[in-house]
Amino acid sequence: MHWVAYDIPDTVHEFPEDLPKQDKLPKGGVQGVNDFKKVGYGGPCPPPGAPHRYYFRLYALDTALNLKARATKAQLLEAAQKHTLGEATLMGRFSR
Repeated sequence: MHWVAYDIPDTVHEFPEDLPKQDKLPKGGVQGVNDFKKVGYGGPCPPPGAPHRYYFRLYALDTALNLKARATKAQLLEAAQKHTLGEATLMGRFSR
C-alpha cells in the first residue's frame, strides 16, 4: 500500500505533485500510514524485470469517517464498510 488518504472533500478533484508528508492534506482530507510505515505517498519502486501493477482505488462514501490521522488501510476499510456508495479502480503498470 503506497498511500492511504481519507475524508477528502468532494471539492477536491486533483492532487498536486509532492504533497507534504503530514497528517492533514492542504485542501482537506487526512493521510494514513502506508506499508512503508510512513505518512504520505510512497512512490513506485518495482523489482527489475516485468512491469509491476499498481492499483488506485477510490471509494465514494455517504459520510466522513472521522478517523484519527495515520490510520491504516485495514482501519479505513473497516470504518468505510457500511458507508460505501461506489468504488472506482485504476490499474497502471510500471517497470524499470
